[in-house]
Amino acid sequence: MKTKKAVPQKIQADPIQLRLDFHHESVMMTEFLDGGHKVRMVSALDVAHALASELSFSSGLLPQNTLWWSNTSSGPVIALYEPPRIRKIALQVQAFKEPKRFTVPLPGLIFLCRPGLPPSIFAVKSRPTKSSDKVFKAPLCNIFEDGRSCPGNHKYPSRVEDIIESFFISFFSSTGDLQDRSKRFPKSVVELWESLDKEKEFPLEDMVQHGTVKDLMEFTK
Repeated sequence: MKTKKAVPQKIQADPIQLRLDFHHESVMMTEFLDGGHKVRMVSALDVAHALASELSFSSGLLPQNTLWWSNTSSGPVIALYEPPRIRKIALQVQAFKEPKRFTVPLPGLIFLCRPGLPPSIFAVKSRPTKSSDKVFKAPLCNIFEDGRSCPGNHKYPSRVEDIIESFFISFFSSTGDLQDRSKRFPKSVVELWESLDKEKEFPLEDMVQHGTVKDLMEFTK
């Protein structure tokens, strides 16, 4: 025999107190008061902050040399600082042929990383300490004007701390924006690599400015 569920004899009224209407360019809030209501425009950001106050989240342990962490509409972004160092890099000039290999000094770099995705890369003269510090174009191939790197068929790891090494072990190619990444060699950054091969220090005065650290902190592509 089926058991009937108890139904309350009387359901207590629960009147609406507030309503949000999201329009194309505005958000309207209606407050229902005793005997009437009040309508006013509010900021979508204020609404988000009010709702987020009920949430609890953490970045977890961040990789060494993390500069900042941000949560964007396209997911979390972690900015990693790569100190100046000498690296062995390979440039694939022609398919199915041996790549050209260089041993070049590089300046400090900032990698904007997302798990499993190609990073955006910029150069700095020293580890940033404030948002007004200058940022420069990375003296590398396979990078577009806005700093995004071209992955080609390279697959990036889901561990953010492995992305920098993953970027450098892949073969570079003559893609992206090769121009205006060096003051001495404005036509192609490859010419800069050729001049720096086997050298010990990168010429910081040769870098081309891109913007500031603040620009990178607001970078969401």
